[in-house]
Amino acid sequence: MTGPQQAGGRGDLTGKVAIVTGGSRGIGQAIILELASAGASVVIGGVSDSSSTQALAKGIQGRGEGILAVKTDVTSVEEVSRLVGTAIERYGHIDILVNNAGITRDNLLVRMKDEEWDAVLNTNLRGAFLCTRAVLGHMMKQRRGRIINVASVVGLGGNAGQSNYAAAKAGLIGLTKSTAREVASRGVTVNAVAPGFIDTDMTRKLSEQVKERVIQQIPQKRFGSPKDVAQAVAFLASSEASYITGHVLSVDGGMLMA
Repeated sequence: MTGPQQAGGRGDLTGKVAIVTGGSRGIGQAIILELASAGASVVIGGVSDSSSTQALAKGIQGRGEGILAVKTDVTSVEEVSRLVGTAIERYGHIDILVNNAGITRDNLLVRMKDEEWDAVLNTNLRGAFLCTRAVLGHMMKQRRGRIINVASVVGLGGNAGQSNYAAAKAGLIGLTKSTAREVASRGVTVNAVAPGFIDTDMTRKLSEQVKERVIQQIPQKRFGSPKDVAQAVAFLASSEASYITGHVLSVDGGMLMA
């Protein structure tokens, strides 16, 4: 996909309603813009309805049917239920769920605090579980739906100092495959994207020495962009991916070729 899609064309999401968790910046923002550009209405489930979310909303107007920001803690059953209920009340249906909410609390395992482990597992894995469970009944009843989980190459290959993050993302991949098996016969697909090193605020904080060392491990010799990930998500959300489920699509420049 290369930019906004025309109604009725390839990758067209006109009339579709998407929930995207955790995203007014970086990869989340790119996903929201990509889905809206393809014609979808987007409901953002984030921890705040900050000025950055409102600015994003203004930027989206005119691309899709609109945007709705709902303050949501994805680790809370009640707030996730409110997010899904609000989306259905506003639009009448939910077609796409993108579980993008995630945090990092990096530390070596021997020094890792309980709260660092719990915070990452709760947001990155429990949050995806709660959101998926909340939309599944609706999607199964309407016999259509797309769920895309934003995992990571760290969940496939591990990374020193990120045992909590790697465990959460590996668990997310397991959740993807298991859920896909359970709901495939009901017209719902469940897939994951596994970004590699993407040019975001987080990677920009790395030293030039670390960046260069990482780039040497990437066959394409560059970091990816948030749009690279967003385009993969939009593809998996489209009708063109109707026969793909339980798949993990690595967006990593060839970093972890199997």
